[in-house]
Amino acid sequence: MKILMIITGLGMGGAEHVVINLADELATLGHEVKLAYLNGEIAVKVSPENPEVELISIGMHGSKDFVKAYIRLRKLVKDFKPDVVHSHMVHANIISRLLRLTIRIPKVISTAHSSNEGGKLRMLAYRLTDKLADISVNVSQSAVEEFINKGAVKPGRMITIANGIDTDKFKFNDSSRIKLRSQLSINNEKVILAVGRLDAAKDYSNLLNAITLLKIERQDFKVFIVGDGPYKDTLYKLTKDLKIDSCVRFLGVRNDVKELMSAADIYVMSSAWEGLPMVILEAMACERLIVATDCGGISEAVGSQGLLVESKNETVLAQALDKALRLSDVERSNIGAAARKRIIDHYSLDANVEAYLNLYNQ
Repeated sequence: MKILMIITGLGMGGAEHVVINLADELATLGHEVKLAYLNGEIAVKVSPENPEVELISIGMHGSKDFVKAYIRLRKLVKDFKPDVVHSHMVHANIISRLLRLTIRIPKVISTAHSSNEGGKLRMLAYRLTDKLADISVNVSQSAVEEFINKGAVKPGRMITIANGIDTDKFKFNDSSRIKLRSQLSINNEKVILAVGRLDAAKDYSNLLNAITLLKIERQDFKVFIVGDGPYKDTLYKLTKDLKIDSCVRFLGVRNDVKELMSAADIYVMSSAWEGLPMVILEAMACERLIVATDCGGISEAVGSQGLLVESKNETVLAQALDKALRLSDVERSNIGAAARKRIIDHYSLDANVEAYLNLYNQ
């Protein structure tokens, strides 16, 4: 089968990793896969590992390049003649649908990766172009319901396919834990880890305010935040203003996230909105105790194997972190083991690939 995957960009986000993993696995199974990205530079190590996956830059750097990007994509479709065009994220989804106005494509599948892919104009664009896609997908049932509630799709026109991860890659490693904790100068402190883009969705100000409250009660922890983004300077300043820079450290973009997972004791996510965050699945696969806000598909993934609180409430987030820190090592270990089993049973990469292949073949 010839599969053309189109994504808005290849940054360090979870959606990008989902698409890369899917492309790699499809190529490994013998399908001919091309992956086109509309804009931006490729982040370090966010590119296919399988050499059979052809990576194509479309060179779209804003709305002014829309026509040029459309023409390039149309030529790509004409030359490649894919059986399926599978697009990811709002800009790629809309432009891929519009290709059908000028060229025949046997099947177009659009995948959104969040409950929030923009405001009213983007939801209107989804609604107006919906008939140009064979089917739309989102990564959690709550995200599907949110799209329906916003009028972006009608009931039955968007289905759920959960993200999947490679549980052979993401698993607890004791030697990585020892090595990273030494490098990060961790003694007997408990480590709280957060990974994600420094933007509005992740709501790191909520986390920093919660840490300020937590620090009043205890001093036996350190917080490490991995990622980059438009809120970086604001968050750095807030950390200093709150006088928590002694226990909070920003690590920037890292390529050793799975090793950092093993070094951590607690994984925290303070998001205001989500789809189904890959990093939650990865942390659970690494047997980490999850403390997270209950938004998007997080509760679907975590189930009873973690602590969930409402979004935008630093008080309850601080209380949940305190509760997690008070658990014994054995209690955290037992929860972590159950979390990994949940990921293996419900969120494996194999299951994700199989679900999409079934959709391609319908």
